[in-house]
Amino acid sequence: MLLSLALLFLVGMSLGAIFVRIHLPSLIGMLLTGILLGPHVLNLLDPSLLMISTELRQIALIIILTRAGMNLDIRELKKAGRPALLLCFVPACFEILGAALLAPMLFGVTRLEGVLIGTVLAAVSPAVVVPRMLRLTEHGYGTNKAIPQMIMAGASVDDIFVIVLFTVVSSLLQTGDINALQFLKIPTSIALGMAGGILSGLFLSKFFSSYHMRDTIKVVIILSIAFLLVTLDQSIVGPVGFSGLLAVMVLGGSIRAKREFVAKRLSLKFSKLWVASEVLLFVLVGANVNISYALRAGGAAILLILLALLFRMMGVWISTIHSSLNNKERLFTAAAYIPKATVQAAIGGLPLAMGLASGELILTAAVLSILITAPLGAYLIDQLYTRCLESFGDA
Repeated sequence: MLLSLALLFLVGMSLGAIFVRIHLPSLIGMLLTGILLGPHVLNLLDPSLLMISTELRQIALIIILTRAGMNLDIRELKKAGRPALLLCFVPACFEILGAALLAPMLFGVTRLEGVLIGTVLAAVSPAVVVPRMLRLTEHGYGTNKAIPQMIMAGASVDDIFVIVLFTVVSSLLQTGDINALQFLKIPTSIALGMAGGILSGLFLSKFFSSYHMRDTIKVVIILSIAFLLVTLDQSIVGPVGFSGLLAVMVLGGSIRAKREFVAKRLSLKFSKLWVASEVLLFVLVGANVNISYALRAGGAAILLILLALLFRMMGVWISTIHSSLNNKERLFTAAAYIPKATVQAAIGGLPLAMGLASGELILTAAVLSILITAPLGAYLIDQLYTRCLESFGDA
C-alpha cells in the first residue's frame, strides 16, 4: 500500500501541476492519474487501498465541508434570501425531470428508470465547487451579494436532497413497492442534520473557550466529532433521516458564529489538510472509472448528460429570477452548478449491485458525468469569476 500511496500522490500532483500550466483545472490530471493507475488500465494500486477508497474519499469530503462551514458567514448568506433556498433543490429537480424525459427516448428504459438515472446525475460536487468558492470568498469576489456562500450552502443541501430521492426511487424499482414515509427522510435529514451540527458546534465553541489547547489538537477533535456525525448518519434506518455531511458543514458554521477568530485560524489548518486530501479524493474517484463501460455507452450517454445539464442550468436561472443577481452573476451561478464527481462515484454503481436492469447504463452515465462535468465546471468557474463577479478586495 505504501508504494500505491507514493504513486498516487507523486503522479497525481505532477499531472495536476501540468494541467495547471496549460490553464486547465488540476483535478483533470488527478482524475487521469486514477484512471491510469487504477485496476482498469495499469492496475498499479494495491487492492487493499481500493477497498478503503470509499472511506478515504469520505474523509476528504469531510475536511472540505468543515472548512466550508468555517468560512460560511450566516449573516452574509441571509443577503441571498429566497434564491439560496431554491438553489438547494430546484436545479436538481429540473435535471431529474430532464433525464426522466430524455432517457426513455435515448435508451428505451422506463420513465422511472429515467428518474433514477436523473437522481444519480443530479448531485453537484462539493469537492469541486467548495474549494473554488472559498478562494473567491478569500479574494472578495461576489461577496457583496454572498454568491460564493449561497453556492456552497446550496451545493451541500442539493446532495442530501438527491441522495434521499435516489434511495426512494431505487427501492421502488427493486421491490415494486414504496412507502410514502420514505419521503420524510428529505425534511428530517435536513432538519436533524442542521440541529446536530449546531449543537456540536456550540458545544465545541464552549469547550475551546474553557480549555486552552493548540489549534492542531482542536482540528483533531473537530474531525473526530465530524466522523461521529457521519457514522450516525449511516447507522440510522427507517423514515427518519439525519444528514451527517450537512451536520459537518453546520458544525463549522456554528464555530464561526460563536468564535470567528478561532474559526479563521482553524480554516487555515484545514486548508493545509486539503492539499493532500484533494489528491487522494480525485485520484481514487478516477480509479473507479471503467473505461470499457464508458466506451460502450457511446454518444447517447454523453448527449443525455449534456442535455440534462441544460435542464439544470434552466433550474438555476429560475431559482435566481427576480433576485439581486444580475445576468452575469446568474450565469456564473449556473456554471458553478455543473461539476459532478463525489456522489456519482459513491452511488453510481449501486443500481448494478442491486441487479437492476438499467444498472450498467447508470454506472456508465455516472462515470461519464464525472469525466465531462468535473473538468468542464471547474474550468468555467475558473474562467468566469473575474468576468462575472465584482471584487471587493480580500474578504
